[in-house]
Amino acid sequence: MGPIGVFDSGYGGLTVLQDIKKQLPEYDFLYLGDNARAPYGTRSFDVVYEFTLEAVKELFNRGCELIILACNTASAKALRNIQQNDLQNISLDKRVLGVIRPSTEIIGNLTESNSVGILATEGTVSSNSYVIEVNKFSPETTIHQQACPMWVPLIESNKHTTHAGQEFIKEDVDNLLSKDSNIDVIVLGCTHYPIIKEYIQSIVPAKVKVISQGNIVAERLVDYLKRHPEIESKCSKGGQMNFLTTESTEEFDANASQYIGNAISSTHIKLP
Repeated sequence: MGPIGVFDSGYGGLTVLQDIKKQLPEYDFLYLGDNARAPYGTRSFDVVYEFTLEAVKELFNRGCELIILACNTASAKALRNIQQNDLQNISLDKRVLGVIRPSTEIIGNLTESNSVGILATEGTVSSNSYVIEVNKFSPETTIHQQACPMWVPLIESNKHTTHAGQEFIKEDVDNLLSKDSNIDVIVLGCTHYPIIKEYIQSIVPAKVKVISQGNIVAERLVDYLKRHPEIESKCSKGGQMNFLTTESTEEFDANASQYIGNAISSTHIKLP
């Protein structure tokens, strides 16, 4: 038995971890942030796949039987390869899940106009993962995407609340809304973005619902564990959360508090 692994390129996955922890408080979790190599959003498919696979192997080696890629870029650029090719060589009994599919499964139920906007990193947008996945579950829904290359650096440097930072954010939101006046749902397609959800909601028309992924991923994970007792039985339940970072632990601990809401103490590691 081991903790549920949660991986992100930086801090954003902590927003998902927090929501999962609320739904599954008795479980143990091990979070890994590859902060030293963040952000992933502008990196190539091959590099994101390489980095993500290294993180997955690290979490497996630390006892995780189930890993959540709490990173849309990693989910878009690496998850399929890992699931289809690498797990059969690593272990057929271990599982790796992403954050894109849970969201796309229910998007069609959230929109009345069948026009949905996605705000995401360049990597997630260029992968077209949201368009492909939504088409499977809700083919009548049209997806409009907007890449927001400045958002993760703004959030991780705590400049998202400055006037200049909010101007960057508003410009991208306005560009998305200009693509279709019927957009009535905006999905925050990056796990960093819930930090600025309230600001985004305040600058969009009242009819537009801004959706973050954390609760959706958490609810789908609860359902997954119920449907897969062979995986659930391998997840330890001590109510513990531990944190790993490839960057400075002092910097990680200080910044992570705004996502988790309480003080933490992380451990520094190096990935190959």
